[in-house]
Order: sequence, then structure tokens, then C-alpha cells
Amino acid sequence: MERSEEYIKNERKKEWRVELQKKTKAKDRMAIERVEMSEQDPNERIKSQRIEVNNGLSKEQAVLEATRCMDCVNPTCMEGCPVSINIPKFIKYIEKEEFGKAASVLKETSALPAVCGRVCPQEVQCEQKCFYVEKLNQPSVAIGHLERFAADWERESGEIAVPECAESNGVKVAVIGSGPSGLSFAGDMAKLGYDVTVFEALHEIGGVLKYGIPEFRLPNAVVDVEIDNLSKMGVKFVTNYIVGQTATLEDLKEEGYKAFYVGSGAGLPRFMNIPGENANGILSSNEYLTRVNLMGADSEDSDTPVLRGKNVVVVGGGNTAMDSVRTAKRLGAENAMIVYRRSEEEMPARVEEVHHAKQEGVEFLTLTNPIEYIADENGRVKQVKVQKMELGEPDASGRRRPIPMEGSEYTIDATVVVVAVGVSPNPLIPNSVEGLEVSKWGTIEVVKDKMQSSIPEVFAGGDIVRGGATVILAMGDGRKAAANMDTYLKEKYLSEKVEQ
Repeated sequence: MERSEEYIKNERKKEWRVELQKKTKAKDRMAIERVEMSEQDPNERIKSQRIEVNNGLSKEQAVLEATRCMDCVNPTCMEGCPVSINIPKFIKYIEKEEFGKAASVLKETSALPAVCGRVCPQEVQCEQKCFYVEKLNQPSVAIGHLERFAADWERESGEIAVPECAESNGVKVAVIGSGPSGLSFAGDMAKLGYDVTVFEALHEIGGVLKYGIPEFRLPNAVVDVEIDNLSKMGVKFVTNYIVGQTATLEDLKEEGYKAFYVGSGAGLPRFMNIPGENANGILSSNEYLTRVNLMGADSEDSDTPVLRGKNVVVVGGGNTAMDSVRTAKRLGAENAMIVYRRSEEEMPARVEEVHHAKQEGVEFLTLTNPIEYIADENGRVKQVKVQKMELGEPDASGRRRPIPMEGSEYTIDATVVVVAVGVSPNPLIPNSVEGLEVSKWGTIEVVKDKMQSSIPEVFAGGDIVRGGATVILAMGDGRKAAANMDTYLKEKYLSEKVEQ
């Protein structure tokens, strides 16, 4: 078949790039500076909850950054990835400008690459294990930025590859909860040939990816494409279905489900139990973010109200606190502040999120702890009494314990207070399944390496086991559970089919 002139020209370009890459010496790679991702202007992005802050990499930026990868014989970066992405392989495909192949490599082990490229703490996982950090004390390859690039390129190209799945084995498994852990589990089980159905209590699929993480960090459209890909793999989704109320596990067994994965998360808010906490205007970060992220309360034509105010105080120092305070700015708060009982160095939030919050005009009151809420004559919070803290010896978390300073109390104005001091596991499944072993914190007890509970056919992972963790750790639990459930089901059911 006669080749067009443009085709021949492109092929020559590819050959030239391959030869160039062969000649690239290690010192040349190491001389390239780490890429900086551009961002939307802070003054513009705070006008809308729906404007994504980071812009992603251009093709030229991605290829140049990928060229920094040393393609180590022992790729220690992979040791830091909870879902075992073949990091050097996907990066090398980007360097060769074979972006579709890079995306396919990501999807071999990750059900949510575009999500992970945005919200995973790569800086303390894969990137921390990078050759540049461990051996040269230099900035790592921007693995997270490259992951996002490859996934975004595939989505925007319209040529989205569907991972190959084994022939159906006819065994039905149920997933309870459609957060990152459940979706990761569902993807791996579909690849293995199982008949997978995900049951979600809310009206939209995605769990914390939809209700907990704002669109300025993770657009819903990105999540929806990842979910659609799972549907194309054969995963079925059922919304508005509360396992434990709509139906029990026993009911589902009667429908033919042979095993269950519980990824129901940790959606129960925690409060501090301090005086005045029942005043109007004080709410949990769960409620605040769900109203805005999932129900569109930031929109003028939304039927869902959300509390707004001139002075918004957010209590906490994690990513959820940053999401809440940055949301407050987008809802029109003139003064939005973080009140955190430790110093900024001890904050569990990602450095990037703290940086973005500061860019957007958020005030940080660190080494400060609320001790009382003061309401007006209508019962609406008007002030927060706080106390200064100092750091003592490290506690069980490894961070220095905050100690109150006597006589340091003062008040700050607040018309809305959002409490983001952690969450507790969803109690529905632990309370409704007889014989399920649960910890004193309400988490489901599992065999760590198997994610299998005290009931053999019930596996669990993510926040319902960990009590609160990152998206990528939850996904890692889902993958681990899928591998071990596969072994369990093969021994219990599939071996019987073979014998028959």
C-alpha cells in the first residue's frame, strides 16, 4: 500500500527521536530542570468552584520531563506506589511520544489514573523514592504530573482504550460503596472475569471523589470518564441503594452474590465536644463539601442551600480543611482562615494545597485551638474563643503534642465554622452484619495482607478499614482485596465448576 508523504515524514520523525534518545547521556538527562506546572490566576480561579487550579503539562513539557527519567535498573519509584504502576515504562512511552501506550500502561494497574495524577500525594510516595531524591538530593521526576498528562491526553484524544478482561466466569460479586477503593476493586475483578455490581447509597457514583474533593482540584467530568471506562469493562452500577437498609448481605446472597467487598468509607463527621458547638452556623466539613461538590450549592439556581458568611473559620490542618477553606473563598468569604492546633510543619495537608490556599488569600492561625463557640441572640455563631498552643514531645502520631498556654485565650469573629478534624467509619455495615469483627474505633478488622474479614466471603478496604486515608492507599486496598478474593473464589466455587 502506498504511503502518504505525511505518513513517511512522521515515521522519519519517530526514528529520529528514537536515535536521539539512544544518544542522550545520563548527565544530559540530569541537567534538565524539573518541570513547573502552570496554574490559573488565584484572583480568577476563586470566582468559581468549577475552575481547575492546575493546567496540566503541554506535550513539549511532558516529553522533556519524561526525558529526565534515568530508567533505573532497580526502579525504586515503584516501591512507593500502592497500586504498583510500572512507572518507568509509562514514562518512557511519553518520552517516545507514544501517549496512548503510556495511558494503557497506567490502566494495567490503576482504575483511576487521571484522578491519581491530580490528588495523590506523589511527593511522599513514588516521587520520594525517585533516584534523583535518594541518590542526588535533587527534585524527583514529576511522576504525578506525567501520570495526569498521559490520562488527560487519552481522554481528550477521544481514543480511550478499554483494558482487556478475561472471559466471564459467571461468579457474581458485590461492591458496597463507589469510592476509590470500591472502584479499584471493581476494575481488577472485572479484568479477572467476574460479574461485578457496585452498590452506591448516593445518587451519583464516585464516593469521596465526588462529594469530598472540590472540582477545582478534581473535576467531576474527569471522574465520570474513569467510571464510564469501568462500565465498558462490564462493571454494573446501582445508585440510591443502601446495603444494610435497602437490602442486607443475606438478601444479596439470595440474589446469587458469592462474595462482597466493603468500601463504604468514613463518612461520619467528628466534632470536638466544646461549649457552644450546637450553635447554628457550625457544620462538619462532610456536610459543607457535599452540599457544594455533589449538590451544586454554589450555583445560584441550586435547590440545595449552603451557609455563607463574611468570616469563615475552618478548624483542622488536613487536605479536607484546605478544601473547605478554599471553597469558602469561592463562596464569597471576605476572611477565610484555618485554625490549627499545631504548627504548619506538622500539617498533614499536602504542601501544594497549603501553597494554593495561601495564594488565594487564606489566613493561617497555627498553634491555635478552639475552646468555645459564642452565639448571638438568634443562636447563630458570631465568635470563636481560641487558645494559643505550644509544642511538647511527640505523641503516638509522631508529631509533637500541642499543649495549651495558660492565659492566652482570645476571640475571633466567625459567621460560619467548618469543623474538619477527621471522620469516623460509616457504621452501617459494621452494625448490620452479624459476626463481623469490628475494632473499638468502628473499623472493620481484616487480615492485613488479604483484606479478608472475620466472615470469609466479606473483604474490606479503604477508610472503613483505615479510618481515614488517601485515595491511592484506598485504591491499593481494593487491588489487594481483588487478588485475594480471586484466590478465595477459585478455591471455593470455580474449582467445583472444573470438577463438575
